[in-house]
This record gives sequence, C-alpha cells and structure tokens, in this order.
Amino acid sequence: MAALEPHAILIKDLFHSGLTHTEISCTLQQMGILQCSEMSVRRFCARHDLRRKITMTDAELESTLIRSIYETGPSYGRKFMTGYLSSLGLHAGEGRVGRSLRELHQPYHEFRRQGARNLNPTPYHAEYMGHKLHLDQNEKLGMFGVTHVLAVDGYSSKIVAHSTMPVKNNLVIYEDIYRSAVVNHGMWDQVRVDHGREFYLCLYMQERLSRHRHNLSRPPYLQTKSTRNLRVERLWPEVNNRVNYPLKRALVHLLDQEVVNMEDNLARFCISNLTLQVSQIGLDRVVRSWNAHKIPGRGIPNELAAGGCLAKVSEELLPCASVVANLYEQDLGSSLTWESEFGADPFSSEEGRCHAEQSFAENYPDISLLFNHVVNNDDTPFQDALICLMNVTARYV
Repeated sequence: MAALEPHAILIKDLFHSGLTHTEISCTLQQMGILQCSEMSVRRFCARHDLRRKITMTDAELESTLIRSIYETGPSYGRKFMTGYLSSLGLHAGEGRVGRSLRELHQPYHEFRRQGARNLNPTPYHAEYMGHKLHLDQNEKLGMFGVTHVLAVDGYSSKIVAHSTMPVKNNLVIYEDIYRSAVVNHGMWDQVRVDHGREFYLCLYMQERLSRHRHNLSRPPYLQTKSTRNLRVERLWPEVNNRVNYPLKRALVHLLDQEVVNMEDNLARFCISNLTLQVSQIGLDRVVRSWNAHKIPGRGIPNELAAGGCLAKVSEELLPCASVVANLYEQDLGSSLTWESEFGADPFSSEEGRCHAEQSFAENYPDISLLFNHVVNNDDTPFQDALICLMNVTARYV
C-alpha cells in the first residue's frame, strides 16, 4: 500500500469522481502504476478515510429507489436492494428500503412475495477468508453464446471474480477468474470445482503454487458434483432471475417468431456479441449488490473479506494465460483450446468492423438502457437493437 502514497492525489480524485475500488485499480494499471491491486486501493482508501456514506432523506430515498428499480427490475427485495444502494455509496436501513419498495411498486412487491422460497439450510464450514474458493459456470444463455463464471470465497461469500464469455474457455477462466482473484485477494488453501474440463488450467496453477498456501495440510483442490459446490451454486438463482431469464425470454420470443435463425453464422455472432455485453451489465449489478448486502447471521461479504486471504503471493508467480497454457501443454502433454468461438467473426477487415461498431453506437450509445428495459419486462428495445446490429453487420462484412 505504501507504493500508492506518491499517487495519493490522483487516487483521491478518482475516488471522488465516483469510481469503485476495482475501477480505480484498473485505471492505475493502465497508467503503468505497479502494486495497485483492488485490495491495495481498498486499504489505501480505508487508511485515508475515503468512504462513501450518504444519509438520505425519505424523498431522496424514494427518488433513488425509482431509478434503481428501473435498473434492476422486480426481483430485488429489501436485502438485495439495500446492497445495491450500498454498492453505489448510498446507505439506508433495510427497514426503510423495504417499506419504500412496498409503497413505490405494489405489483413488484407482490411478485416477490409470490416467488419467495424457503430454502433448507445445508451444513457448510469455512474457517476464514482464503480457506475455500468455489468456481462454477452458468450456461443458461449458452445456446445464445453467453456463459458466466463466478469465483466465491467460502467464508465471506464474497464474489471475488466474475467473467462473461461466449463459450467457456480454460485460458479466459484462468485469466479473468483465478488469476484475478489471487492477485487481488491472495492465495486460497483449496479451490473447489465440478468435474468440468474448463477449470483444468486453474487447477494446474493452484497445484503449482500449493506451497504458497496458508494451510498446507489440505489438498490444493477438490472436484465434486456441481450440486455440492454449495457457496457458488447458491448464487445462480439470483443471477438467473435478475439477468439470464429476462434476456432469455426476449431471445426465445425472437426465435419463436422466426425473426432470427441460430443456424446463420452472422446471427449467431451478433446475438452472442450483444447479449454478452448486456448480460455483463446485469451481472455487474448483481455482484456489487450481493457483495454489499447483509447476510442474516453472518454479515456483509465485503466486510467479511476486507482483510483478504491469509497467504499473499507475488503477481510475478501468476503469469498471463498464454504462458501458463504453454507450461500446461509442455508438462502434461495434452492440448488446450486456446480460443473458443460461438459464431465465426464475419468481418473481413478491421475497417469494416469499426464502421459497423460506429454505426450501431450512433443508434444505441448506451446499451445499459437495453438491460433496464428488458429486466422490467419491456423486451422490444433489446430486440430492436439486436436486429439493428445484424443489419449493420451485414452491411459492412
């Protein structure tokens, strides 16, 4: 953290401009500043008392909730909405949020009541942050070229890394999930995954770095049935209800109406491209909300994970994905799929791609609005944008 002190003024300016710790870290890395992981930025902000705690009046809370409901849809109840507000630096008690949600949108409140489920508790134990790291993938939108992957710390339940990709891929998962989590938070004693082959590169590095763990008596990784990967499996219903199912509804409607043909390569490419970007917006909101919401009897994931893992490792020990993939293939004599495509790239030149992107951006400068509409049961803007993208792409290929 001392390495960030010479850049104190810059970091404070970035913080006051509204950037999150992760966004500040990425900005510093792009500027060539070293030792600026998310955890380092978080500790710097804590040391300099950089906190976003704003007390809202009832009128301000109501106005904020109206905007937040538009961004998140009907399934965010008092706990998740409180977490979402907290992730934006806005603080209000769960009781106030719950009362306001009931008064502001009675149909959405009734929807949540009817959809409530009583989950039987499943025994689970993690001793500390860094004991168990759970990785899993979600392919509810797989037929449309979208796959989500999460990494969750077992002790705090904090989502420490997430990524969305067209098709699950070892190199992308290692780079965006495992490497990102370990660089930002430290080394976990044990990584838990299902039996899917997409995690082989992560497990390979976990074993190579196993002597750097806090507790060496545990196996460095464990492969189980997906239903026993408890911490991360618990999160998928939240992601499905708040992100995947609304988008899937809009896409299936286009298929039913025969507006799009998934056998057509250009359609596959465009559907995957746009749905991936839009779903990433929703997933980012879910992750921020989850990490900032209060889990009854346990606490807030962000706070429980604030200290990071007990064992820290140098970023130099975690090479980029291409380097690790070469090591894997040399050591084990087996090959990996380096690039995974859902639809082949139809552009024959970079110039054509740039023209298509510019033309689409002129019509849809802010695609987050597409997610806002679809999550509130208005599929038309997203569907129209998809058709526009296919037409623009066909014009420039």
